Amino acid sequence: MPVTETPYPILSHFLCSVQSNTGMPANPVDPPLPPADDDKKPLPKGVVLGPDGKPCRTCTSVKSWMAMTKQQPKTSDASKAVPAATAAFSVPQLPEDCPPDVEQLGRSSWTLLHTMAASYPEQPTPTQQSEVKQFISLFSKLYPCWVCAGDFQEWIKSGNAPRVSNRDEFGRWMCEAHNAVNEKLGKSSFDCNLWQQRWRTGWKDGRCD
Repeated sequence: MPVTETPYPILSHFLCSVQSNTGMPANPVDPPLPPADDDKKPLPKGVVLGPDGKPCRTCTSVKSWMAMTKQQPKTSDASKAVPAATAAFSVPQLPEDCPPDVEQLGRSSWTLLHTMAASYPEQPTPTQQSEVKQFISLFSKLYPCWVCAGDFQEWIKSGNAPRVSNRDEFGRWMCEAHNAVNEKLGKSSFDCNLWQQRWRTGWKDGRCD
């Protein structure tokens, strides 16, 4: 709108004075527009968002997390001696006192679950069976990686309810649950006939003695 068409006479007179004295147009300056959503950079592959819309650390691998934050893993003195060709293919690792990524969380959780199955009674009481079912139900809901938790809940609902009538049955069920995750991740399955050697008694060749 030209300054002479300003609907307020006093403001119109002021703007005309500014233009005549400075030679510059006195039209009000429009406020800058906020940046469009299209300007946001896409997240690196593998970064999972949490329910709050922010990157979920326990749902994301350390490699993807570092790609997002543009960080390089800190190396110890021992790792500096590794040849460059070997280091190029090494998996990034954070210091031990950092929050876990999705892979470290998964390994620790499976160790806990398999060891629980290994220590489960051979002839559990009805109370013990009920308690372990409650634990699995709560675990599947409270697991920090919400995507993984949802997958575990769906797997249980699709005809895979916990089998807890005895130790071997529970251990095999846990092995099958682990294999379901491995298959989804493209990893090889474990022979569930060997679950007790892996998690309870140790291998028959004596390597664990």
